[in-house]
Amino acid sequence: MCLRKRSGYRPPDLINAKIYTGPIPAERGGELAMGGGRSETSALSGTGGGRGMTTTQNSQRPNACCFCWCCCCSCSWNEEERRRRRRRKRISQDTKMETIPNCEACTKPSVEEIRLWSQSFDKLMRNPAGRNVFREFLRTEYSEENMLFWLACEDLKQEINKSAIEEKARSIYEDYISILSPKEVSLDARVREVINRKMQDPTPHTFEDAQLQIYTLMHRDSYPRFLSSNIYKSLIHGGSRTSSES
Repeated sequence: MCLRKRSGYRPPDLINAKIYTGPIPAERGGELAMGGGRSETSALSGTGGGRGMTTTQNSQRPNACCFCWCCCCSCSWNEEERRRRRRRKRISQDTKMETIPNCEACTKPSVEEIRLWSQSFDKLMRNPAGRNVFREFLRTEYSEENMLFWLACEDLKQEINKSAIEEKARSIYEDYISILSPKEVSLDARVREVINRKMQDPTPHTFEDAQLQIYTLMHRDSYPRFLSSNIYKSLIHGGSRTSSES
């Protein structure tokens, strides 16, 4: 005869482990609350602290910043731009994506003009030759789309035909604003929200805030490196040698 069925006998280890009324560890509390079984849950919640502890710990999760979960907004705009450049570099290497080769028509810059580019970013961007050289530098950093976006916005501002405005605005959005585009520029959430609202009825100034933000990004992030790059130094030294020879 089976003694277990007749007398309710259980092995000693099961008797000792039958009831536990101590506190529930945080990682175990969540598992038991979701699927631990009716009898286990009621036995382990004798003190009433299991669910409370889990809820309290979850409620202490820090607020989300613009890009990730962290204690503070440490992932800055420039860091996000650098991540985008690394991603575009991988895309370029994997798919051999070609950038737009066409540059603006311009005359050969003089030595004085080239030297003026180092005085301010505005002087560089106002000069077609300067924009071409700076764009060549941006291509080496996989951030040429910043200049292409800025130029596209400048072109949109000159448009007066409504249907052409809508077509160009849609093209700019698909090429540089959409997260699906490999040429997406780095914009914060506020500017993107403004663009999405203005795209319902686009105007020549739909991307004005975004254009200013990208201009600021190129000024602060890329322009200092451009001035110390071999591309700019070769222009300075080459122009100086030409002037001395003449």
